[in-house]
Amino acid sequence: MNTFLKYAVILLAGLLIATGTNFFLVPYKILDGGIIGIALIINYISGAKIGLAIIMCSAPVFLLAWLKERDIFYSSVLGLVISSFMIELIGPLQYYFLYYVELGSVSSAIIGGFLMGTGLGLMLRFEASTGGTDLLAKFIKRYIPLNLGVIIFLTDALIIGAGGLLISKETFFHSILTILSGGVATGLCTLEK
Repeated sequence: MNTFLKYAVILLAGLLIATGTNFFLVPYKILDGGIIGIALIINYISGAKIGLAIIMCSAPVFLLAWLKERDIFYSSVLGLVISSFMIELIGPLQYYFLYYVELGSVSSAIIGGFLMGTGLGLMLRFEASTGGTDLLAKFIKRYIPLNLGVIIFLTDALIIGAGGLLISKETFFHSILTILSGGVATGLCTLEK
């Protein structure tokens, strides 16, 4: 039953990440941090598929996980594949969502970040990840005693800062809102008991 619960949570988390990405961030060209943020930059510039870009950008982190801790590697592969697949699966539904739900860019940034942060936090809570900077944050946490949400927020801020060279000030502001709300959600999901 415990294994079934873990897989169900990973599936739900992947759906939350895909929903936040496709329905809230992509329509306004808002960035997230981490590997997903890098994949969004690639998508906005070249039109490449977000899920595929996530998988390609995660390869170095997965190599580290393979070498350092195989248990995390296997759970993270599952999280990566499910979240990338879900992003591509529900992507075509974006049009219908936007047709019926009209939100501004600020609301979308906050809600999208919170959904993605919750999905990420749930994965981390159940010993999985999407394989990006969240997996890297688990390794960093071993050496720096910070909450996972704080570590992820800091790495996200670095990526958003680098992406700021390629985006407008307005989009940069919205992206900061996204990683703030995502960091809060991830932090809440990963609080120690």
